[in-house]
Amino acid sequence: MAFKPLHDRVLVRRVEGEEKTAGGLIIPDSAKEKPSEGLVVACGEGARKDNGELIEMAVKAGDRILFGKWSGTEVTVEGEELLIMKESDILGIITGAKAAKAA
Repeated sequence: MAFKPLHDRVLVRRVEGEEKTAGGLIIPDSAKEKPSEGLVVACGEGARKDNGELIEMAVKAGDRILFGKWSGTEVTVEGEELLIMKESDILGIITGAKAAKAA
């Protein structure tokens, strides 16, 4: 990837949601919302305190994350639609079987 986020920004690839409901109904494309889950593609080095000390990022490339519905800015990098957002827009890291399935 030819893009490296700066400071406390994160580059994210959206993870597509489920095609069916829990009851087995197929969700048409027109009814789907943009997913608020994604995979971290790249991270900046972190924010800095007023004294210049680096605050390390809590996420890393490869983490599956959950972010707010209106978080981030859509960008196109090497022909791929991605999101760039601040680390503070990330609500949490998804761990366990669901995260392993996406990776």
